[in-house]
Amino acid sequence: MDRTEKLMKEFTEALGVSGFESEISGLMKSHLSDVADIEKDRLGSFIARLRKGRDEPRVMLTAHMDEVGFMVSHFTGRFVRFNRMGGWWTPRMVGLPVKVRTSKGDIQGVVSSKSPFFMEEKERKAIPKAEDLFIDVGLVGEKGPESLGIVPGDPVIPDFPFTILEGGKTYLAKAWDDRVGCVMVVEALRRLARTAPPNAVFGVGTVQEEVGIRGAVTSGNYIDPDVCLALEVNLAQDIPGSADGRPEKLGGGVSIYVYDATLIPNSKLRDLVVKVAKEKKIPYHCSALPVGGTDGGKVHLNRYGVPTMVIGVPTRYIHSGAGIIYRADYDAALKLVVETVKRLDAKRVKGLV
Repeated sequence: MDRTEKLMKEFTEALGVSGFESEISGLMKSHLSDVADIEKDRLGSFIARLRKGRDEPRVMLTAHMDEVGFMVSHFTGRFVRFNRMGGWWTPRMVGLPVKVRTSKGDIQGVVSSKSPFFMEEKERKAIPKAEDLFIDVGLVGEKGPESLGIVPGDPVIPDFPFTILEGGKTYLAKAWDDRVGCVMVVEALRRLARTAPPNAVFGVGTVQEEVGIRGAVTSGNYIDPDVCLALEVNLAQDIPGSADGRPEKLGGGVSIYVYDATLIPNSKLRDLVVKVAKEKKIPYHCSALPVGGTDGGKVHLNRYGVPTMVIGVPTRYIHSGAGIIYRADYDAALKLVVETVKRLDAKRVKGLV
């Protein structure tokens, strides 16, 4: 594995459902404390200010640290009931291997349902309801999950290792949304630390994005940025059943969001990002999706408004137990972020409004 693959493995295999992002925050600190001053807001979002650079303009690179997962709610005999953390489609949950993080350590289990062999035909054909699912941790007899140290409130994540797929160019892992952005924040700041950026760069790992884009509000208020780039995944649609003709695909380069359900980007910043991609021959596509939202949807509303763009890596199967990205798309996204930040001097930022 090269450095990037090691970082991706480290970040995707760590636990960080909404409200439990401290492990991810610790990883970001370990990789940035030698080049940046580290702070946190009161909700727990991670903030790293690059030591090199100027006092302004203030450029915010943000990625959310939380992943979709579950939280223990109560028990039915030997079985664990749970609440969903983030957006799940229930068919993707059945049969999913998971880990329950307890004060005594991790407990492995599997998300399960009533056996389809004992369902009526109508029930078998219906999409299962999340409230009917449960986690089986392998208990037999009278003892309940409490005997293993499991208590309501414990976080639960998919149990899936980072895997380099055949050919070495695609990566399979859980939590790409948005650990791919967290890795980009780390690598962008480390690359910019070798230069003298014409601005003040803040690398941010936000909390609780998957349950309402909450950390973007508090960290945006804390930093009060002049420009924001949100580093994210995008919905790769190069799979059977997806819309024909969509540009979001593995191998399609970096996604430059021109629209999503929470953000219409600043047009001058959008044009700058596209110009940088063309000048640096970075493969890209423009993505206009009427669904989804990112940290950018909240940061751009901070105070008097913040010129904001979303830069994404096409990813298959987000909000599931495992997704797939293509390394060249990640490399393109990282290069575009770094090259764009280098151009955001005071004159250019003033001209965005």
